[in-house]
Amino acid sequence: MAKKPTKDLMVGIDIGTSKVVTIVGEMTNENKLNIIGLGSHPSQGLKRGVVVNIESTVQSIQRSVEEAEAMAGCQIHSAFTGIAGSHIRSINSHGIVAIRDREVTQVDVDRVIDAAKAVAIPADQRILHILPQEFIIDKQDSIREPIGMSGVRLEAKVHIVTGAVSAAQNIVKCLKRCGLAATDIVLEQFASSQSILTEDEKELGVCMIDIGGGTTDIAIFTNGAIRYTAVVPIAGDQVTNDIAIALRTPTRNAEEIKIRYACACQELAEANNVIDIPAVGDRTSRQTSKRALAEVVEARYEELFTLVAAEIRRSGLEDFIAAGIVLTGGASKVTGAVELAERVFKMPVRLGSPQGVIGYPEIANNPIYATGVGLLLYGMQQRDNQRDLMTQTNLKGLLGRMRNWFQGNF
Repeated sequence: MAKKPTKDLMVGIDIGTSKVVTIVGEMTNENKLNIIGLGSHPSQGLKRGVVVNIESTVQSIQRSVEEAEAMAGCQIHSAFTGIAGSHIRSINSHGIVAIRDREVTQVDVDRVIDAAKAVAIPADQRILHILPQEFIIDKQDSIREPIGMSGVRLEAKVHIVTGAVSAAQNIVKCLKRCGLAATDIVLEQFASSQSILTEDEKELGVCMIDIGGGTTDIAIFTNGAIRYTAVVPIAGDQVTNDIAIALRTPTRNAEEIKIRYACACQELAEANNVIDIPAVGDRTSRQTSKRALAEVVEARYEELFTLVAAEIRRSGLEDFIAAGIVLTGGASKVTGAVELAERVFKMPVRLGSPQGVIGYPEIANNPIYATGVGLLLYGMQQRDNQRDLMTQTNLKGLLGRMRNWFQGNF
């Protein structure tokens, strides 16, 4: 089978606590993301989103990439990859510059963003993203695209995301050991938001909660821009541990029980329906009701949602989330999670899955792939932005040459 050329393909690798997912895609003429390759392998070398065992992580990435390459019929050389963990920090910043030629150019935008990012950052942290929220020209605010507008003073409000230098370096090192280059390292909740949130939700105000295996990532959007990000170190793995301890069963069996039978809302669990619980060692297996299992699961999810609610209050944006809450990530699929979240947050809640995706129906309907698909969409957006910038630069060069020729001859 002939291998596909990779120049028009985009690759995203979601290196998570519970799994490594590699997705290969291309954009169709209808502006939809066509998935042509998918690889998934259990992750062994991460804890709470951070690499703790290089060798195990390399093996997981390698197998996931090989599976995606075989399915897509291509050779993967580079990829966009996600980063998460409690080391993630974020701040909102503000920059001001004078507009040089009374008309905003790309140079002015770059200068004002440089001014906004001039904040003190700890030596062990590196900037991952500088995300513009809005621009202000001569006190006229809420400007999204300032280039071409007239004015004297340009201001920018930005959201700066930083992460531990060591965490980013370990991800890059793992990819290099697999023969891959990291095109960019992307905040996982920002990547997930690209694939599951609608523009209307971002405008009205929405809080996205990505519940993974090791961490729960939070992103709040208002007026079309990201305003707040945070990480809660409780997620699906803690639910599995609770089940293992409460039911006295091995962790691998607890994970299977969680996936097959867990319910985050006791009212939805059947009291008369019993399930088999494998015992530790050679002891005899026991039985318990789904309602008893739901008591354990609900307690942990309620604690998680309570911590997230506290983060939302801390952000000061609680009254600006008109579109409510969007849950995503593998651990959000648990039955009753949406109902429990509505009870805790007292606002509308929905389950978010990747949108505008073709090729694999199981991806479009599964929040597990939200980050992987989001990495592809982010990568394609960055590629389009670079093409637009090159086009503008070439056009300015052509106009400049035409003006010089005209002045020289007439």
